[in-house]
Amino acid sequence: MTLLRLFLLTCLIVIASYTSVTIANHGWNLLPVFLGDMAEMGWPGQFNLDFMCFLALSALWVSWRHQFSAGGLALGLIAFFGGMLFLSIYLLVHTGRARGDMKVLLLGEGRTKAG
Repeated sequence: MTLLRLFLLTCLIVIASYTSVTIANHGWNLLPVFLGDMAEMGWPGQFNLDFMCFLALSALWVSWRHQFSAGGLALGLIAFFGGMLFLSIYLLVHTGRARGDMKVLLLGEGRTKAG
């Protein structure tokens, strides 16, 4: 679990740094660029579509893990738009709460209790 947490922390630092520089140089204008690349039907758009599917999967998993509660749906929305910036923080928190139990980490506490 320690290596996973180090990986997540590294991702968080690298992506937060890169995002800060990108925003400073290009502003907050992500969606027109992201969707524009997809509309052109080229490799950058293919990558964006593939990435968007991963974002959707992440959002569905986070929402499911919280049993599609209102809070879980809100977290899922944040996961979709926050990407790895959100997911790295989310997983850092929940790897700590799971105390090394991957079943708890992946399924959530509500699904791992006996009975």
